[in-house]
Amino acid sequence: MGASLSNLTESSAVGPGLGDIPENCVACVFTYLTPPEICNLARLNRAFRGAASSDAVWEMKLPPNYQDLLDLIPRERHHHLSKKDIFILLSRPVAFDDDNKEVWLDRVTGRVCMSISAKGMTITGIEDRRYWNWLHTEESRFHDVAYLQQIWWFEVDGAIKFPFAPDIYTVSFRLHLGRFAKRLGRRVCNFEHTHGWDIKPVKFELFTSDDQQALSECFLDETEQDEVNGSHKRGCWIQYKVGEFAVTESQPATEVRFSMKQIDCTHSKGGLCVDSVYIIPSNLKERKRKGVLK
Repeated sequence: MGASLSNLTESSAVGPGLGDIPENCVACVFTYLTPPEICNLARLNRAFRGAASSDAVWEMKLPPNYQDLLDLIPRERHHHLSKKDIFILLSRPVAFDDDNKEVWLDRVTGRVCMSISAKGMTITGIEDRRYWNWLHTEESRFHDVAYLQQIWWFEVDGAIKFPFAPDIYTVSFRLHLGRFAKRLGRRVCNFEHTHGWDIKPVKFELFTSDDQQALSECFLDETEQDEVNGSHKRGCWIQYKVGEFAVTESQPATEVRFSMKQIDCTHSKGGLCVDSVYIIPSNLKERKRKGVLK
């Protein structure tokens, strides 16, 4: 099998092989493939390697607004780069707004993704240590999460104005019921403060500058718990969908405002970690949920 593949990549007395295909023809084929597929095929021979470095190929893999992402990076880091190297650069998280926000390209599709940390949002009572604390953790891409001990008025608001590439995006909050830590190398969770999330639902809202809006509600804790296994929502990170919005043009920039709240003051609630908000292309998020993407 290996010998057969080797014969295909080189010219032989029997007939032409893959090595005889003109580089420009290979480049045309590469425009229909994903970046990982292009990089894998680049190892076949010189023509494939040359086509895999073509600016024309990688220009088509970049989103139309990639220059807006480059503007977030010091010019000396990218002004001499090829389009392939620009794609590689932007497929890593690019931090901005005091490192409270990150934007990156999905490595398979080249589509724009974003995450906003809890420190980049407005949280009611966050300065009062009777209610909230910051936990340092490796489980967050921002390395810090907001932990709620107990409060009556729970409200988290955020906003972002950005020239998103044309697409349909899903906004979701990444939350965790219970306080987690590592002891003797093992992850343990404490639910001492976890209460109140099964009495009334949390309301999630989304508004955009072009008058799109979405509203959803969800109980963060189970109203009926399994006596043996407990609540399956406790002790793990869950992304709660706020809603979707569509972008047809990168300019003018789209402003997105989002929130989650439970402001029924008839009861307190607590024991919740707030990590971040994700803004990801909608069908890309479905593939992530199925385990196709990280």
